[in-house]
Amino acid sequence: MSEVKQENGQSVAEADVARQVKERGIDLLLDIPLQVSVEVGRSRILVRDLLQMQEGSLVELDKLAGEPLDLYVNSRLIARGEAVVVNDKFGLRLTDVVSPSERIENLG
Repeated sequence: MSEVKQENGQSVAEADVARQVKERGIDLLLDIPLQVSVEVGRSRILVRDLLQMQEGSLVELDKLAGEPLDLYVNSRLIARGEAVVVNDKFGLRLTDVVSPSERIENLG
């Protein structure tokens, strides 16, 4: 079964999808789930040290107390902020949003 092509080389199905995207605009993307995570810091340790950990052990992180926390969306740095408590839950108040040009630089 062959696809019907339009003058511009698009199939009728592709043209229909393109038309729907154009009509719905950003609404088409609003229900796409994203993974959001906040990173407090990182550390590298030896397996030996990991196996010796027990309740009360400390893991030293690469960030200083008071430094901004990093907000990642789908593993890409998007913003930085500070930890807050709202209704007994932790949250992140954004203090700096990474510019689009910085995001593009970090893609590689």
